[in-house]
Amino acid sequence: PAQRSSFFMQLALPQLQAHLQKGLRSLYTLHGDEALLVQEAADAIRAAARQQGYTERSVHVVSGAHFDWSEVLAAGGSMSLFAERQILEIRVPTGKPGKEGSPMIQQLAQSAEGNDSTLTLFVLPRLDSATKKGAWFGALEQFGVSLQIDSLDRAQLPQWIAQRLKLQHQSVASGQDGQHCLQFFADRVEGNLLAAHQEIQKLSLLYPAGELTHAQVESAVMNVARYDVFKLSEAVLAGQVARVQRMLDGLQAEGEAAVLVHYTLAEDIRALKRVKDAMAEGRPLPMALREQRIWGAREKLFERVLPKLSTARLAQLLKNAHQVDGIVKGLKVADWPTDPWQALQRLALRVSSACAIKA
Repeated sequence: PAQRSSFFMQLALPQLQAHLQKGLRSLYTLHGDEALLVQEAADAIRAAARQQGYTERSVHVVSGAHFDWSEVLAAGGSMSLFAERQILEIRVPTGKPGKEGSPMIQQLAQSAEGNDSTLTLFVLPRLDSATKKGAWFGALEQFGVSLQIDSLDRAQLPQWIAQRLKLQHQSVASGQDGQHCLQFFADRVEGNLLAAHQEIQKLSLLYPAGELTHAQVESAVMNVARYDVFKLSEAVLAGQVARVQRMLDGLQAEGEAAVLVHYTLAEDIRALKRVKDAMAEGRPLPMALREQRIWGAREKLFERVLPKLSTARLAQLLKNAHQVDGIVKGLKVADWPTDPWQALQRLALRVSSACAIKA
């Protein structure tokens, strides 16, 4: 019905505050894998709700296949004894409510429409495309406001840090010195936004409002970065040689499996080679990328890199990947280090150096 579709709304995180100032809806869904940003969005919704008289809150965590949904439905349908308005918060940490949960969520979503006594808030992890097409998630989007909260790209992190410092009336120097300081900060907290938030708060405790020096930031900010192989892949394809070196050191220190790191690097090389071969057969680059299922940020990296890489260079890198596969599995290869991580570093740096070639 037309009335229902008018409620449908997807918000980006920066739009949330302006939306809340205009008035609350009765159903919100937050989904994403960045814990800090999800937490802050939920806090903002709860704060706005409290100002509107939603003084009571109940939280239900959906855990396991035998979760009792009747309790949630009862809470959503009942008036509180102590408050005219209540917040019903439902957390689904796995993003999988199960067969019983799906119809229950659809019922909750429909009953939330026009209900000004209960504000229902769903908090979910990052969802894959198949889950987003499910009936229960469709109902949440149809009857309420949905916010997809993605992780920050590495390139956005320095600016995010600067904005957070500004909120506590602190800043770094203007110009190149300040940018170097923000890059240093970003390097130390990469992949760990919650830790970045804590380090920024620490600076407000250690130093007064005003401009921070590089020395002050360096002495205060710990190395709390977390790395993953997917971010490593992005750094390699972006030709960020120094970052690749740092991430490999971090992955090794965190106990990541060398075989998984090798698989990621080798798969990138194979994908580059397949797309290059398709182009050599006459297919346009966009078509070749679609055929190899290269999407999103990875697609942009491939578009930048492929014109710079020769077929011969990719063939050599593929041969190198095969050699390192043997080393990771305990074999010795002539002219290569016997240590798996040293071999991985050489392979990763060869690929990232090839991707860094200027046109």
